[in-house]
Amino acid sequence: MDTDGKPDTHFVHPPRPRHAPSVEAAPAGAAFLDWLRTPRPEAAPGIWRFGHRPRPDEEPEVTPARQLVTGAVISFLVGWLVWSLLWNGYLGGWWLLPLWAMVPESWAEPHSIAAVVVVYAYYALVGGVILVAVARLGRWAELWRRFGPPAWRSRRPAEAVAPRSPDEDPARFAELRAAGSPEALAAADRLAADAAAGLMRDIDHARLTRAWQSVRAGRLPLTAFADAVLKDGAAACPHPSGARDLPVRTARHDLLTGQVRLGAAADDPRNPYAYRDAGVALAPDLLATSLVAVGPAGAGKTSALVRPLAESLTLHALAGRAAVVVVGADGAGLGAVDAYDVVVRIGDPHSPHDLDLYGGTTDPDEAAAVLAEALAGDVADPEGSAEGGRRPATVLGQLLGPFRAVHDRFPSVPELRALLDGDPEPLAALREALARDPAHASLVRELGARQRQAGRHGDTAPLLADRIALLDRPAFATFFDTTGRTRPFSLRALDHPVRVRVDLPRHGHAEAARILARLLLAQFAASVAVRRDRSLFACLVLDEAAGVVTPEAVRAVQRLRSVNAGVVLTLRTLDDVPRALRGPLLGSVGCRVALSGLTPWDGQDFAEVWGKEWTEARDVTDRQIVAETPAGKAVHALRRVITGRAPTARAVTVRQVERERWSASDLAHGVPPGHAVVSLTTAAGEHAPPLLTDLRA
Repeated sequence: MDTDGKPDTHFVHPPRPRHAPSVEAAPAGAAFLDWLRTPRPEAAPGIWRFGHRPRPDEEPEVTPARQLVTGAVISFLVGWLVWSLLWNGYLGGWWLLPLWAMVPESWAEPHSIAAVVVVYAYYALVGGVILVAVARLGRWAELWRRFGPPAWRSRRPAEAVAPRSPDEDPARFAELRAAGSPEALAAADRLAADAAAGLMRDIDHARLTRAWQSVRAGRLPLTAFADAVLKDGAAACPHPSGARDLPVRTARHDLLTGQVRLGAAADDPRNPYAYRDAGVALAPDLLATSLVAVGPAGAGKTSALVRPLAESLTLHALAGRAAVVVVGADGAGLGAVDAYDVVVRIGDPHSPHDLDLYGGTTDPDEAAAVLAEALAGDVADPEGSAEGGRRPATVLGQLLGPFRAVHDRFPSVPELRALLDGDPEPLAALREALARDPAHASLVRELGARQRQAGRHGDTAPLLADRIALLDRPAFATFFDTTGRTRPFSLRALDHPVRVRVDLPRHGHAEAARILARLLLAQFAASVAVRRDRSLFACLVLDEAAGVVTPEAVRAVQRLRSVNAGVVLTLRTLDDVPRALRGPLLGSVGCRVALSGLTPWDGQDFAEVWGKEWTEARDVTDRQIVAETPAGKAVHALRRVITGRAPTARAVTVRQVERERWSASDLAHGVPPGHAVVSLTTAAGEHAPPLLTDLRA
């Protein structure tokens, strides 16, 4: 602001870059080829494979740098002393006897060229033997590896390595050439030319690879694939939206392996040596086991975890590999609106899309089960009956079935509320319409049973009416239309690589937001179970899942792994989950993230699910040695100079003990800000131990 209070227009901020600095920011053409040719060795689950350099499983014994340098200097001085004593004759001439025994008498003339050459060669041989001996004694080779040029080269970033032969060059699309047909060879030549010309991106390569997999699986004709490639090149087989990238990338992605980098494993003794300093990444094969992240507000759940995962899944959707639904509060920072195909802003009259309350199903029983989970899934049965979880679904089924039979649609929110309240007029009209058709006799009995049960002890209709009333508000008047005037979005669309974002109404409608979150989770589980194409990974990302975890939700999460689907749930604390469900929830997911700032009681639940491991405990007892004589004191002083410690006598006791991988106290107080403890499991059952991860790296 200037002195007049007006905005100062002299300082203009530069526009925000469209891409984060990465390999994609290099010059076109060469950047893509370097990215494609960078080695990606096989690695343990969760390791960022792009340019990864494997490390041994066990940490090698490392000599302290001070001791190593001191030993090298002392060994050099010893070698110099021995050579000086030999050269100046203080040790006699015995070391020259082999020389004179081998040299002929004719070479013994002074200043003979042959004698000079042989003598100095012998000197070099003796000096070399002394040098090798002191080098081995002083461990010069280890000093060279740790502080010489080899160490400098190891600190440089991984560089792209060209393949050994043209047949191994991934830029030549060897898989297409291996098919052998003229169409596949022509397509490979066109794609190789586009890659060399800088017309191809990582998303194009991933999308075309997915299309070729469809050809091999028989879902796409080879001629159609080849014709599309010859016509459009790298832009062939596009996503229905026509987009070839996201408006903005904020995380590092490697679409060749499907990974998104979250951070780096800390160089901490609690991390296995093979993981230290390695990148930590997530991929669909890990998310297929579902993920739960717990951390307080400000710990980085959204910015460091949900946003990169949503970005990665939308890129996979553009490549035809995944379908993603991202659910969160409006303004939670879940990415640009342009990064999604469908955006549903519940409670916003300007929302471009509506939401189907019944999930796109035409089966009244399925619709009743899903809606009952949303409305009353978090409420325990007041009578403790085993049928308590089914009673709300039964009540809704007794109303939805007759209503659909009469109106050929499900009731709107006001109509359903009136039916649950037991309003006599709509119930009488519904019964009269059913009675006209003899084929609806069973539905008449259902409706009659509902009317007889109304008002009795244990009837859940009043509870359902109170819950549905939370959606019968003026803010939601234009949503959940069932009359056919609009086309609400249904999660049945997850058969296709669609990108969906749902913004929930948090402010002033917190309970309604929890109902809608449970509804989306239940609809997601029901929809992915009946998909025809399960090669398409489906994922629901639910930011702030407080009040969403129910017994049925836990069972649904356990079933998702078998249908190539997963959910990502974030919680501020495990107190948002009923006490009886915390263990089953953490046990049903394969990926768990404990962020910094956990409470000790939250840490206890993670400590229990991560279990214990056998470890080697070393009890070391040091006793300082006191020298009595001047010579002993001099030796001790020399040892202090070399090692930096006073001379001690050490007693070591080694034993095997069973300890927690991460204790509740460590999780509550030993995780630095910006870090998290991450454990991962693949759909195949491989797992990574809990890793202390720097989410800022």
